[in-house]
Amino acid sequence: MKKITINDILLWENDDYLLVNKPAGISSLDDRDATRACIIQIVRQYQPQAQLCHRLDKETSGVLAIAKHADAYRHLAIQFERRQVQKLYHAVALGIHKFENKKVTLPIAISSKGNARIDSLEGKPAETIFNTLDTYKYHTLVACEPITGRMHQIRIHLACLKAPIVADKMYGGVDIFLSDLKKKFNLKCNTEELPLIQRVALHAYSLQFKGLDEQTIKVTAPYPKDIRALINQLEKNR
Repeated sequence: MKKITINDILLWENDDYLLVNKPAGISSLDDRDATRACIIQIVRQYQPQAQLCHRLDKETSGVLAIAKHADAYRHLAIQFERRQVQKLYHAVALGIHKFENKKVTLPIAISSKGNARIDSLEGKPAETIFNTLDTYKYHTLVACEPITGRMHQIRIHLACLKAPIVADKMYGGVDIFLSDLKKKFNLKCNTEELPLIQRVALHAYSLQFKGLDEQTIKVTAPYPKDIRALINQLEKNR
């Protein structure tokens, strides 16, 4: 993998915050593999005092907010705690779904294996709002707004709606192949067909919060190459 620098991922900055477009496959904080860079290491080469204000799963791409100093960190941490930060994700889900402000409020608990489960007794409150952005032949592009911030919240809440995210095998998702979409698809002899996307099809699309001057900051992260290519194929093969 090519070495990533701040110039590759920087979306926006001011004196207080940096917002970056995290690639999939890179951890927000320290990776178990010490030889692999994580986002905070990359950012601290540019801004040594940087502090991560929240996290994204390793497989999830998209916008991530980083504070340049302690006052900025505290200011945004309070907004996260009070649920005043607006987070919007885009996901490609299996099946055709017409979500219109569909609210899911199923409580989530985390198992010892590190995956989420719905648990009305031990789970913590969790709320997500879903809206359909587009529908295709067998799939739906969904806007997901998590009000709370539980681990794997969007993934398990979509699975509960019978709309698991493409390639999210932990929660019932399956891979998607071009041969699934294209009627006349011919695979070259002695070659193995690869999935159209090789990670959970979830992208942190935008983030909105208040800066230290109480002015609204809203930053959108363009789709990475793999999500963009997947959606292009879905659009071409409706």
